[in-house]
Amino acid sequence: MAEETQSQTQPEAVNPGEFLANFNWKKYEDGIDEVKEDQLKEFEKLVEKTFISTDGEDIVEGVVVHLTDREAIIDINAKSEGVISLNEFRYNPGLKVGDKVEVLIDTREDKTGQLILSHRKARTIKSWERVNTAHDSGEIVTGFVKCRTKGGMIVDVFGIEAFLPGSQIDVKPIRDYDIYVGKNMEFKVVKINHEFKNVVVSHKALIEADIEVQKKEIIGQLEKGQVLEGVVKNITSYGVFIDLGGVDGLIHITDLSWSRINHPNEVVELDQKINVVILDFDDNKSRIQLGLKQLQSHPWDTLDPNLKVGDKVKGKVVVIADYGAFIEAKEGVEGLIHVSEMSWSTHLRSAQDFVKVGDEVEAVILTLDREDRKMSLGIKQLTPDPWTDITAKYPVGSKHKGIVRNFTNFGVFVELEEGIDGLIYISDLSWTKKIKHPSEFLALGDKIDVVVLELDVEGRKLSLGHKQTTVNPWDKYETEFAVGTTHTGTIDELVDKGATVNFNEDIVAFIPARHLEKEDGKKLKKGDEAEFKIIEFNKEFKRVVASHTALFREEEEKIVKAAAAKASTSEKTTLGDLEALADLKEKMDSKK
Repeated sequence: MAEETQSQTQPEAVNPGEFLANFNWKKYEDGIDEVKEDQLKEFEKLVEKTFISTDGEDIVEGVVVHLTDREAIIDINAKSEGVISLNEFRYNPGLKVGDKVEVLIDTREDKTGQLILSHRKARTIKSWERVNTAHDSGEIVTGFVKCRTKGGMIVDVFGIEAFLPGSQIDVKPIRDYDIYVGKNMEFKVVKINHEFKNVVVSHKALIEADIEVQKKEIIGQLEKGQVLEGVVKNITSYGVFIDLGGVDGLIHITDLSWSRINHPNEVVELDQKINVVILDFDDNKSRIQLGLKQLQSHPWDTLDPNLKVGDKVKGKVVVIADYGAFIEAKEGVEGLIHVSEMSWSTHLRSAQDFVKVGDEVEAVILTLDREDRKMSLGIKQLTPDPWTDITAKYPVGSKHKGIVRNFTNFGVFVELEEGIDGLIYISDLSWTKKIKHPSEFLALGDKIDVVVLELDVEGRKLSLGHKQTTVNPWDKYETEFAVGTTHTGTIDELVDKGATVNFNEDIVAFIPARHLEKEDGKKLKKGDEAEFKIIEFNKEFKRVVASHTALFREEEEKIVKAAAAKASTSEKTTLGDLEALADLKEKMDSKK
């Protein structure tokens, strides 16, 4: 009896599959078949446990149950199967029935009542979850380098396009980005911008982590004089950076070669493996100074031991300065040719006047100091000293032609031949012209006639004259313009205390102001023509003084003196003579 009661109160167990397969929904909707209420409630509980809800936005796993030309039918264990366009599986062309895929419910029921799913959205959500997890945990992820872009590369990480900056590809500068395209590489997610959905990854961060360990190990073993192998990482105008395996060192341009070089790329090239020696480093060994040339013997140590002063050497001009030129007689061995040793001339010139960089020249060794590694050379010693027979070639009084080479305030230097210069003092340029500076009379490069005035063989000095090549016109003028002679001229200029008159191109006479007075008492003006009497002539100082007034005043004074003499000696002087004499004296006094 108890068992019967229990069986009546508990509903029979319902199999959902059988129930759905055998249940007539139409009769149920039409009210023909009656279903017990407790069976319906039990069925709803089973359905809730068995089928997933399509109301949420969770990602669920489904199974491909059918494939058409355009769509994939996915069973997600819901009340109905869902549909996904095959376009969302283009990355997986091998999709087949039975494959499990992650999906997101996109539309619970479209206009045809179909459940629409999205595999792409599910992948995106899952990808962002994985990217965020990798960023937070520092996990190393694998990505596919898709293509180049401005400033770096585009990388596919979990289906998300991430940016790989060029500076984050490797620890060394990258010169060819294309070699990375199409490759799978490992990365660390270093930055995420959730607002703009941007992801930045780095491959360099992985390398640096490995290098840091190597770097500590290398730095701990560094010693001065140690020789290491390195790779040329970067070349600049001042030196070369070498990668020593995680630690960078610098070879200054002066430590690359014993010879002079203009740029480091003359010695090394990028990515070249070379041996270097450690020259120095700072306390924390972060700045390491390296050397390359120090691995070779110094060229001075291999210089021919028989080479001595007086020997000739050949070399190439490597550097030119105003004071001279440096000649490389052997790789790494240089000698200086001072400008004074380039020519026998004492006239100062620049080294550029004799040689230029790259010239091959021959020179004589003047000094040789192997200990200090210095050598001085000379070019002029290859030719005879022109002063050897100077007295025979340029005796005093001999005439020659020269070229104007240089001016000074006191004269001009004239070159008679290479190595023979002479000085013409400004006073020996012209007999007649008053010259303040030689440039008023000559120009550089002019050819000029000269006479040797003095010769100092020991001091290697020549004194020359130009005016001495012509007759001194003042010898002639001394007679022509003797004191007392009269000449006609025109007032040229009025100056302080008088005026000037040009009698010819050489003779410029000075007329004192009181000697400008005419017979009528007025004074001569600029442009007036008149006769003048020479009252002073100085050949040495080329000074000529003339007077117009003296012409008539002297005559008047003669008359007065003659009348006075007659009056004192003659007893027959008439009253008229006395009156005329008095009138003339009065007239002269009034003029004075």
